[in-house]
Amino acid sequence: MIVFGSFVLAAAFYHIHVQNNLAEGGFIGIALLVKQYFNISPAVTTLLLDIPLILVGLKLLGKRLAINTIIGATSFSIFYALMERYSPFSLNLSQHLFVASIIGGVLVGAGLGLILRHGGATGGDDILSLLISKISRLSVGKVYFVFDAVVLLASLMYLSWNEVAYTILSVAVCAYITDLVLYNRKQEPVYI
Repeated sequence: MIVFGSFVLAAAFYHIHVQNNLAEGGFIGIALLVKQYFNISPAVTTLLLDIPLILVGLKLLGKRLAINTIIGATSFSIFYALMERYSPFSLNLSQHLFVASIIGGVLVGAGLGLILRHGGATGGDDILSLLISKISRLSVGKVYFVFDAVVLLASLMYLSWNEVAYTILSVAVCAYITDLVLYNRKQEPVYI
């Protein structure tokens, strides 16, 4: 399920967010900034950003989460790189950013929720969110939303206010769907 969630996540980011000029928060948002200014693929940047926090996660959250995060981060990067290079699909919703932000938020939240639900993460910002959630007792989705909002403000360097506003809507939908998938069962998520 971690690999499937990574596929859904990569597909949503590439085919909806990137192709329709929506940004993203977290490390992927930082990776999109790096791509904008240095033309380095987010597949590479996210892995480089993830390594230090995966090591921290290994110490603080355990070996199992670290291994599952390596699986999630690596599979996300591979799927994203493959889609970026070979995908024949183009989903142009630039005239319907409200629809793009809702669909993107639902798919990203579902992919992320599946990964977290099954004891994994997609990288360092997931580990950071899990740690902050554990310490603060805020839901993982709320922590993601705050972290993402900070990164989105930086996205104003290359996106319009309109695109960032729709991205914030997408991030809010993602936070809600992540929590729905992660917490909508009687049993606790695997990572706890």
